[in-house]
Amino acid sequence: MYKVDLNSDLGESFGNYKLGLDGDVLKYISSANIACGWHAGDPMVMDKTVSLALEANVAIGAHPGYPDLLGFGRREMKVTNEEAKNYVKYQIGALWAFAQGRGMKLQHVKPHGGLYNMAAVDAELAKAIAEGVYEVDKNLILMGLANSELIKAGRNAGLKVANEVFADRAYNSDGTLVSRKKEGAMIQDRDLAISRVVRMVKEGKVCAITGEDIDIRADSICVHGDNPQAVEFVNSIKKALEEERVKIAPIGEFIV
Repeated sequence: MYKVDLNSDLGESFGNYKLGLDGDVLKYISSANIACGWHAGDPMVMDKTVSLALEANVAIGAHPGYPDLLGFGRREMKVTNEEAKNYVKYQIGALWAFAQGRGMKLQHVKPHGGLYNMAAVDAELAKAIAEGVYEVDKNLILMGLANSELIKAGRNAGLKVANEVFADRAYNSDGTLVSRKKEGAMIQDRDLAISRVVRMVKEGKVCAITGEDIDIRADSICVHGDNPQAVEFVNSIKKALEEERVKIAPIGEFIV
């Protein structure tokens, strides 16, 4: 039987500002990436999100980003490799404390936004992130864009890695994501998005925006749930995969 993880970025509220429908999304996913306070989230939100994940029996991971609350961590920043490594270590440690307080363990680390996208193509930045994760806990799984530099760096560092794919994003022919600024970057057709996901999981293929099939590995599927329509979309993806005899499970159960 095929197995795949469904993950979502949660805990991104901050102070009086509420973002996302975390409680609803947790009903359908198997892994949660929890913001660590730098691009989003705060101590109260982090603790609440860990608690919600525990109640829903969903595995948790750190979602570290650049120190960029104003830009929601999506802006590119120029930092040294040592800084990147320590940024990651600091944020993993913060979430680890809340997980410990709730009797939970961290399963994985998935960088956020600008840090994630830059590390997908920058081998040195990817290496710094992977080393930061390894130095905190070599048993953590590093999640990154499928077949990217971050995946390579994780393997080279001695970590287990999880190749992530996106249900609602278009791909370039080199396997990178099409920029959100370009037309066609977002897959708006729900049925098309679901059929693409099923094919990525079962065939290891996806059609690039240029029209050709490219190889891709899908260990985990990122799904967004920040509006009611998106939550229903998450549910639809889960149902479609299960109908195709694909088991939804956290990456810690099958990544070796």
